[in-house]
Amino acid sequence: MNFACVFPGQGSQYVGMGKELVSISKEAASIFELADRILGIELSRLCWEGPEEELTKTVNTQPAIVTTSIAAFSILKEKGFSPSMVAGHSVGEYAALVAAGAISVEDALLLVRKRGFLMYEAGIQAPGAMAAIIGLTHDKINNICEEVKSIGICQIANLNCSDQVVISGNIDAVAKARELASQANAKRVIALNVSGAFHSPLMKPAASKLKDEIEKIEIRNPRIPVITNVYAKEATSAQEIKESLILQMESQVLWQNSIEFIMSKGITTFIETGPGKVLNGLNKKINKEMKTLNIEDSKSWEKCINFFGQ
Repeated sequence: MNFACVFPGQGSQYVGMGKELVSISKEAASIFELADRILGIELSRLCWEGPEEELTKTVNTQPAIVTTSIAAFSILKEKGFSPSMVAGHSVGEYAALVAAGAISVEDALLLVRKRGFLMYEAGIQAPGAMAAIIGLTHDKINNICEEVKSIGICQIANLNCSDQVVISGNIDAVAKARELASQANAKRVIALNVSGAFHSPLMKPAASKLKDEIEKIEIRNPRIPVITNVYAKEATSAQEIKESLILQMESQVLWQNSIEFIMSKGITTFIETGPGKVLNGLNKKINKEMKTLNIEDSKSWEKCINFFGQ
């Protein structure tokens, strides 16, 4: 059966995530144990019990989401189900690369922990903002970003679906862009609670430091095609994966393009593997005809089992 696994990014976290997964699978439990040991923090307790203010800190959120996503995927793998393609939204791409066999769990967790520190640090050195704009075309939002360039950096960070785009950049420029988007009759303009201007040039110093860390790890050719955020097409070699990871932090997340690419290959079933259903919601807006499932707890796993006919 052809299906794609998609792995969520920052914003999908919640206290209690992954707790039921460890009761479903010993393999999932071992992933949380490994994360605690590798990172030297009680990540499992943070995921399952909080407190929420600690879980939502970028340095904790990123490894927490990736750990939960890998644990969820391990259940699929344990039962013998393998996706035809994988993709991850922003930090979720690291979980996708683990699923594809391109990087180890250990390297992924250490990288995303470092990534979270670097992004937070960059946000202190060059304060930035992000906002979601709902109900305007990509072209209209691009024009707004161009209009505020005299104030500062402002660009599209996430192309999530046809009517949801996230912008990122300097605080004043993003504030003006929000004002212009409202005046252009956007359905909603939402300031995001983030510690920096992710997926914008303000992340360049962090991306440069993360590049040094990426260069140190072993990256293998993937066993499963990985659709990268940066190019919205499949990376089939270790070199392509390395290049896209290095660029990812300061580049656009081409999510809509990625999903459309996967569907162009005849795949119409998507399993969101990890906390929440954010990607399922976006994917349904991209194409209402797709079948969406998720794995985050006992109930969602039961639905998957029924879908697979077991």
